[in-house]
Amino acid sequence: MMNAYSLDLRLKVLDAVDRGIPRKEVVRTFGVSMPTLERYLRRRRRSGDLAPKPSPGRTPSICASVEERRALWAQLEANAEATLERHCELWEKGRNVKVSVSTMSRAVRRLGWTFKKSRWVPPSGTKKREVLGGSA
Repeated sequence: MMNAYSLDLRLKVLDAVDRGIPRKEVVRTFGVSMPTLERYLRRRRRSGDLAPKPSPGRTPSICASVEERRALWAQLEANAEATLERHCELWEKGRNVKVSVSTMSRAVRRLGWTFKKSRWVPPSGTKKREVLGGSA
């Protein structure tokens, strides 16, 4: 995926057009496409706002809220020797949300847990408070 062009570049592109430089030359000089140039002109005409829109990113399917993080933490504590596959099954049974092994792995690692000698090991108490929010 490509990142959005900077506001600085967008302003330079439109400044060049405003100075009367032919659009084909502006496109070639700044390395943007003609549809991109036209989109910038249209946005400026309509709203005046040329800033790139924020990238939405991925919304985590589990552990997005403190409540879910606490629920997964409790599940890990109660089932320290369970595999990731088993944790997926437990999560689906308890929460009615099906998640993949890789999603579960990311969520567990986000909580700071590690897998050592065939069991899940929690992080330090400081990390627990940080992840679970305050008085965990």
